[in-house]
Amino acid sequence: MSQAKGDRRERELVNLLDEAGFAVMRAPASGSATERELPDVLAGDGETFYAIEAKSSSGDPIYLTGEEVEALTYFAQNFGAKPRIGVRFDREDWYFFHPGDLHVTDGGNYRVKSETAIAEGTDFSEFVGESEKVTLEDIDEDGVDTGPDPEIVRVLNAVEQGVMDVEEAATLLE
Repeated sequence: MSQAKGDRRERELVNLLDEAGFAVMRAPASGSATERELPDVLAGDGETFYAIEAKSSSGDPIYLTGEEVEALTYFAQNFGAKPRIGVRFDREDWYFFHPGDLHVTDGGNYRVKSETAIAEGTDFSEFVGESEKVTLEDIDEDGVDTGPDPEIVRVLNAVEQGVMDVEEAATLLE
């Protein structure tokens, strides 16, 4: 992916979040202008704050290094934000993942395929609180939502993959 295209996608995400009512800023040069590792985007609505690493691709899949995810998680924890990976494939919308929900490769990197993003990612409307995703698996024969709380599942996955410690998980689940 070209740097110009990546910058354009980040600006697109900033504008979408702004239109959805978030206070939002794009980190200047996303860490390359400073010694510190910074997320691409910081966004908050007064109640929820996100540190977002944004990735886009014309092809498939999107990879993130273990160091990128570790730096995002570290920054988010110290800043008091929720770490999220935002992915956008050409001709698709933005989808968001907690780092603990991503596939970890044998080499310790993280991978998101477009079909995984569409099937399992949080779409933009759900991310900004405009809707909530319900799948057929979550509906019983009477039409009642029976699925597990997705935030609890995300937290437990993050602990299982070592991205979040037990104390932080306990605080989030209180």
